[in-house]
Amino acid sequence: MESWSADTRPPSHPKGAGRVAAAALCRQSSFVSLSSSLGVRMSEQIAIVPAPRELVTADGQWVSADPAGDAVRTVVENLGDTEYRIDVTPDGARLSAGSEESLRYAEQTYKQLLDAATEVEGGLAVPAVHIADAPRFGWRGMMLDVSRHFMPKEFVLQVLDVIALHRMNVLHLHLTDDQGWRVQIDAYPKLTEVGAWRPETMVGKMSHGQTEFEYDGTRHGGFYTKDDLREIVAYADERGITVVPEIDLPGHMQAAIAAYPELGNNPDQQLGVRQVWGISEDVLNVNDQTVEFVKTVLREVLDIFPGPYIHLGGDECPDGQWRVSEAAQARQAELGLSDAGQLQGWFTEQVSSVLTEDGRRLVGWDEMVETDCPKSAVIMAWRGPDRGEVAAKAGHDVVMAPNQSVYFDYYQGDPSTEPLAIGHFTPLEKVYDFEVIPPGLTAEEEARIVGTQCQVWTEYMEGPERVGYMLLPRLSAFAERAWGSPKTSYDEFLGRLRPHLARVEALGLTYRPLD
Repeated sequence: MESWSADTRPPSHPKGAGRVAAAALCRQSSFVSLSSSLGVRMSEQIAIVPAPRELVTADGQWVSADPAGDAVRTVVENLGDTEYRIDVTPDGARLSAGSEESLRYAEQTYKQLLDAATEVEGGLAVPAVHIADAPRFGWRGMMLDVSRHFMPKEFVLQVLDVIALHRMNVLHLHLTDDQGWRVQIDAYPKLTEVGAWRPETMVGKMSHGQTEFEYDGTRHGGFYTKDDLREIVAYADERGITVVPEIDLPGHMQAAIAAYPELGNNPDQQLGVRQVWGISEDVLNVNDQTVEFVKTVLREVLDIFPGPYIHLGGDECPDGQWRVSEAAQARQAELGLSDAGQLQGWFTEQVSSVLTEDGRRLVGWDEMVETDCPKSAVIMAWRGPDRGEVAAKAGHDVVMAPNQSVYFDYYQGDPSTEPLAIGHFTPLEKVYDFEVIPPGLTAEEEARIVGTQCQVWTEYMEGPERVGYMLLPRLSAFAERAWGSPKTSYDEFLGRLRPHLARVEALGLTYRPLD
């Protein structure tokens, strides 16, 4: 088990390509003892989201013709790497931080503070305040599914802007699934020539056990070139954000099998890219050639994404085909496994060796815990807080991503008046009340909860406008919990959120109105 402190950074790419977000997977900050002076002291005039851990107003103000340019900015040794301070007095403004990365967070907070400045003779009057702040969690992420519905590169860049606005530091891109393959791979061009396109898409909401579907008759697809993705990574890097790519395997692979049938368990059967939602029974076979295929794909992915984390999915992998495949059964016998389901753990171990060789770290959904995955794997607990508890007790570092609270493909209001969603109900207030740390953990196990992440699955989101509506302003509430903002009343949060939405509008994103 690795031991990290507030001023320990995760391993960077061994070749030095790119810079990962500050403490992108650090332990909770030692700064948690800060008291809150929010409530009545954070007036309606000062609207900072996520709220800093400590904000104290004072009498007086600082007048400057250019408060953004005239503020003093310094990196100091007496603050931890993740800590920053903002002090505004009648004599000026100073932003102090323990690292360049935390100075970036100070800058983002200061920009929001300047919205409270008023015009006076001689320039702008900035209210006198003292802000002391640091994030509680090192991983503050958002997952965007670009596989079910492809999202333009320009929109992904806008998403990075809104993540940065909320002092979050991870964008997890779900690049592959049954319904589409979205990343250029030179060694296997059919992955995008074939796997990136489906001839049509089901209409309406899918129900359990449904076998007959209506389709829209419209070809859908697209993919990112390597240059596109490198541009996204560079844009993220400038904003202190790590991009984590996901190649979901060995299930959720029908698009790849449609492109290369020999990857499947029925190579004589020509599949198409999946046109309906749900889980495909068609999974990768466990042949040596398929293992080498995945390794080749991952090596190209590693060349695009310099960050330390690579997500290999591992969720919802049916084993029915392995139970009847002669090749899979022979592999199971060769390995001395008692059940076909155990082949998933073996397969993941084989392909993830590429990550280890390159100094990267495996990330997977919580089903991976059940497949005897390496203890070094970071587990995303999506099926509930209890899955995070299981993973932490098993010795894994955990990112909490429970569908009950932070899946933003769920309804926000009355389904009869809301856009189509996958189901369930997660209004803004429920997100604000989300507790990151699951109950029942020891102090040592709690330390393994390294962060949290919200998810945007796009089965029912056909484009950027719908994604914005489903994402925002729930992302703002989530950011408060990810950062570790003091828990105030929901009404107080709404008081800060209303003016904050103008900042979201300025980035060009849509959002669900509060009223």
